[in-house]
Amino acid sequence: MTKNDLVNAVAAYGLSKRQSSAVVESVFDIIFRCFEKGEDVKIVGFGHFRIRRKASRRGRNPQTGQSIEITARKVLTFKPSKGLKQRINALPGAAPAQ
Repeated sequence: MTKNDLVNAVAAYGLSKRQSSAVVESVFDIIFRCFEKGEDVKIVGFGHFRIRRKASRRGRNPQTGQSIEITARKVLTFKPSKGLKQRINALPGAAPAQ
């Protein structure tokens, strides 16, 4: 799904495309501002977005085998909620639970 598809889906609930676009942009902007402040974003029934800090470490270039330094960085992680997992696993063609 693209952002345009999301705008169209929101518009299907009775808003104009311009209003839908404003809503989608606002939600993304609010989430991004939370990330800028270092805050997590938890959407009940959907999941938890969190920024993790990864320390620098030694790695290996797979082409040359040479040892390299992998710099410290931040990564965005997502943990789906229990309800979202259940809904996904209830979809036709989903792998059976183990």
